Amino acid sequence: MKRFLFMLPAVLLLLFALTGCAEKSKLDPRDPVTLTMWHVYGEQADSPMNRLVDEFNTTVGAEKGVLVTVTNVTSTSKISTQLQEAMSNAPDAPEMPDLFSAHTATAAELGADRLLDWKDYFSEDELAGFVPEFVSDGMMGEKLAVFPVSKSTYALFLNGSQFSRFSADTGVSYDDLATWEGFFDAAAQYYQWSGGKPFCAFDYLIRHVEFDVMSKGDELAYTEDGWYDTESSSLRESWLKFARPLAQGHIVVADEYSNTQVMTGETLSGIGSSAGIIYYNDTVTYPDNSSEPMDLKVLPLPKSGSEEQYMPMTGVGLCAYATTEEKAEAASVFVHWLTEGERNLDFVVETGYMPVNNDAFAAIESYTDFPSEGYASLFRAIKTMREDYTPVVRPTLNGYYDKVDTLYAGLRQLSPELRQRAEQGEEIDELAMETWLLFCSIS
Repeated sequence: MKRFLFMLPAVLLLLFALTGCAEKSKLDPRDPVTLTMWHVYGEQADSPMNRLVDEFNTTVGAEKGVLVTVTNVTSTSKISTQLQEAMSNAPDAPEMPDLFSAHTATAAELGADRLLDWKDYFSEDELAGFVPEFVSDGMMGEKLAVFPVSKSTYALFLNGSQFSRFSADTGVSYDDLATWEGFFDAAAQYYQWSGGKPFCAFDYLIRHVEFDVMSKGDELAYTEDGWYDTESSSLRESWLKFARPLAQGHIVVADEYSNTQVMTGETLSGIGSSAGIIYYNDTVTYPDNSSEPMDLKVLPLPKSGSEEQYMPMTGVGLCAYATTEEKAEAASVFVHWLTEGERNLDFVVETGYMPVNNDAFAAIESYTDFPSEGYASLFRAIKTMREDYTPVVRPTLNGYYDKVDTLYAGLRQLSPELRQRAEQGEEIDELAMETWLLFCSIS
């Protein structure tokens, strides 16, 4: 026993020394590690992410020995192809970046074994501070390969100036738009009040049909060729719920993005990505060339008639290409800094994305540095949806988006005829069924 007690201090000292060595940083501010980065936050020199990178490099990066260099600012539609080219190692291919924006599907194509596992650099307690659905979206098996930096959702954007006049004449209020029932009733009243103008343009109509199915407690079923199981009575019921106002011209499928139709006065409102707020002008210009302040108002998505509500979760995360231990540690330092609560909120406020951690969501209520009242209303809507809705990601299906594009093109072509026939007195349910037959024909 005495021999054991005598040796114990020496053993403890050895363990302490080994632990200290294991935790010692591999970074050296006298010889900084450089990380190249590709991202999708603004295809211009003065993007919010570029400014954050500059701030990091002159503060924590300089202190720790990390230098982040942005070598490509692109878009979500282009970056997947660019990453595949870089990974190919072809003679004329660009060099693979150390950090890059990516969807989980893109990361899977690159291969999880080539990517850093962020769980090795964030403790369980740290990850518990992030929105759990956002973290889950970045998982590939047991590996957290795509770290949540920002996520977008959908919201209801309105021309506040026009809505004020409409409200004064009809009594319809913003509160009436809290449910789809009230929303469609308001759309019908606006159609009459405006002399036949649609109330709202939808960027992603099918997603709201999906959420309506899910809110009833039903599951969405898909066929082997990557389309919906149209034998589902629940799907048909939800589709017709949106098809009736569509057939009457009360709502429309957006030509490309709904913000354009709102800003030109073609519709009073639009439902689209929260990140679309950066494309809204301060002024709305009507077809007769008159204009007025937009007075942009943003509301949460209308709710279906059930307790469970859903909201889309879209957007990329940040991946790190696995190379050296020094670069892995450097990437961890940067991502820790980037996703801190207040800094994360500052970043997403500029871009219209949702914060990724709970502290940032909690801080929305007391945040005062919004670029405009429109942005403030967007983030109030985002906070409401975070509290009352469940964020979901739609499954990846081969060829799905080509089918959706075909559906939307068909609806745009069919809608004017249906609207005219509705005005001539044809049965609305029969007209709505024609859109369902179009839906069923997509395969």
